[in-house]
Amino acid sequence: MLVLRLLTICMFLTVTAANPVRALTLLRDPDIEYALDQLAAPVLKAAGLSPARIDVLVIDDRRLNAFVVDGNNIFIHSGLLLKMKNAAMLQSVLAHEAAHISNGHLVRRPVAARNARTAAGLGAILAAAAAVAAGGPEAAGAVALGAQNTARRLFLVHTRAEENSADNSGLRYLAAAGIDPQGAVDVIDIFRGQEALSSARQDPYARTHPLSSDRYRLVKRLADGYKDKARPNPAADYWFARAKGKLSAFQRSPKWTLTRAGESGYKDVKLMRQAIAYHRNSRLKKALGAIDAAIAMRPKDPYLHELRGQILMESRQTKAAVAAYARATNLAPKNALILGAYGRALLATGQTQKAQKVLEQARARDGRDARVMRDLAASHAKLGNNGMASLVTAERYAMLGRLKDAGIHAKRASDLLPRGSGGWQRAQDVLSAYEAVKKRK
Repeated sequence: MLVLRLLTICMFLTVTAANPVRALTLLRDPDIEYALDQLAAPVLKAAGLSPARIDVLVIDDRRLNAFVVDGNNIFIHSGLLLKMKNAAMLQSVLAHEAAHISNGHLVRRPVAARNARTAAGLGAILAAAAAVAAGGPEAAGAVALGAQNTARRLFLVHTRAEENSADNSGLRYLAAAGIDPQGAVDVIDIFRGQEALSSARQDPYARTHPLSSDRYRLVKRLADGYKDKARPNPAADYWFARAKGKLSAFQRSPKWTLTRAGESGYKDVKLMRQAIAYHRNSRLKKALGAIDAAIAMRPKDPYLHELRGQILMESRQTKAAVAAYARATNLAPKNALILGAYGRALLATGQTQKAQKVLEQARARDGRDARVMRDLAASHAKLGNNGMASLVTAERYAMLGRLKDAGIHAKRASDLLPRGSGGWQRAQDVLSAYEAVKKRK
């Protein structure tokens, strides 16, 4: 069975010597991320934050949670996105997390993952989040690049005072953006009563965002006071349906998706979901028929062309996939995830030099995609640049927290690259990180 996306980053957490390494996955999909950006923009603007500087990223975890650890990223679990019933509910979560940023709740925290726009920084964040979500915040020991810290120091667990502050501000942002504040009440309703459960039975959101009857009454009172500010927003409804529809189509069974494909009321979303379900059932002709019908409705939508490329690529129709990804790239030339997929398809068809150029562009725009790093290393190897291939491989392993493997490839790169060159210096950086971890063991 296919997993959600071919674009994922695996982060590794070593909790103790007695426990095995655990892999966490950050889901990367250009369509879903664009939809979430559209939903987040109005609340971020209302919070005085720049939508261009804050990414909304999805963690592959069916438990319910959302959190922030720096001023550049809002993380939501896939389970929470699927649990939301409408755009206002999801936007209320985003507004609440934006309030934690704008109200300065992060400033006083000794967050060790300041560079969260890199995969290494995300490794530390996701490791700490996993430990707290599991009910054992003391469990996070060696994370990402070997940083020694506890999950509570890495991960933002809010006080009740901070929650009340974020509730007040978040509801104000919703009102300013014309979003129905009832969404915030509906989200709180999901978690009511969880404070009475044992830690192991609570959703992670209930552990990181303390709940109480007083907090519910506060949110309800604020929402009632702002309800006359709400106004219809068809665009938000559409992008919510698209994000949730695509995510569920990849995570639920194809049979489930085909039965419910049209529940959103949007024909193109229905066709997109059907295309995914048919693709997962290896019915290529029907999948292409559905996605082509969706494209006919939205011919300049880069994300539908990107999905067409994915369907073709995973069906081993690589030449056709290149054409689909090229069209998507022409429509969204700055999207790193689309560029990475295009480069991967070019590499698969033997267009190595062109692939390398595109992959370098993707990496420059988003350094968190380990698959781009893998493909970039492969392109260097095919072109005979073994030193650079080893260097990029070393950096990829370092990003994944596999410092022993990173050290091996960094040493190889150091021996092959001209001493003092930029590549050689990057290899030294990886070696230094590896040696630092060895000394702490």
